[in-house]
Amino acid sequence: MNLNRAFMVNVGTCRFSLPKVTVYEAWLLVKANKGGSGIDNESLKDFEGNLKGNLYKIWNRMSSGSYFPPPVKLVDIPKADGGIRTLGIPTVSDRIAQMVVKIILEPLVEPMFHADSYGYRPNKSALDAVSVTRTRCWRHNWVVDLDIKGFFDTIDHSLMMRAVRKHTSCRYIQLYIERWLKAPAAGRDGQRVERGRGTPQGDVVAFTNPKVRGWSYYYGKFGKRAFNDVMWYFKQQLTAWGVGRYKKFKGRFRKCFAWLNQIAERNPSLISCWAGQ
Repeated sequence: MNLNRAFMVNVGTCRFSLPKVTVYEAWLLVKANKGGSGIDNESLKDFEGNLKGNLYKIWNRMSSGSYFPPPVKLVDIPKADGGIRTLGIPTVSDRIAQMVVKIILEPLVEPMFHADSYGYRPNKSALDAVSVTRTRCWRHNWVVDLDIKGFFDTIDHSLMMRAVRKHTSCRYIQLYIERWLKAPAAGRDGQRVERGRGTPQGDVVAFTNPKVRGWSYYYGKFGKRAFNDVMWYFKQQLTAWGVGRYKKFKGRFRKCFAWLNQIAERNPSLISCWAGQ
């Protein structure tokens, strides 16, 4: 897609030529990714209840240059080392607006990444990185493990915008990325926190232990035979918990199992180790 043709700026009327179909494509991608509600507590189902009106509102505001992102909802999750990682959950509408920009910007910057870069890239995942590592460990008997401490929390906004401007001259993309960087955050107490640096991470999509999820993703790909037996045991244990937790399932193991199975079918990401096993 020609960027200048897709997003032409009319200086006189301050409008951007934004195809409505791009907003709809963004909605389909956000819906497929699932995810929780943001600060407005609007779920994907709620948003879809007035889909045409909600998408039009996003398109109208973005194409007129008047879209301002709402605060992101901050959620703290425990890390393996005992620390805390803070995730920022945007509203459904804001995730769609971000996806609109991603659809246009990603093809421009994707060729710039190294072949061994796997984070936040299309058609690549952590499991792909693990697969490559499993192959290379037969050729080398050493590994380098490093991390940039607090990377997302300390990103310099001015440096980030310099990088954005280097890869695109589109004023539309520059405008909204800068607004997203500066958008405030809201904690559990509802207090807004202004951000001068850093950017929130991701979204929370499941209540199961993150260690269990990571373990299941790995062995689900590289050790399926043993994995199936273990996941059957996991289902039995979770069902036993439900029988003991809810009076309506007391002594009714099969009914509780069917209930959990229905939940997993409706929301595959909610019980990540259940669906598809």
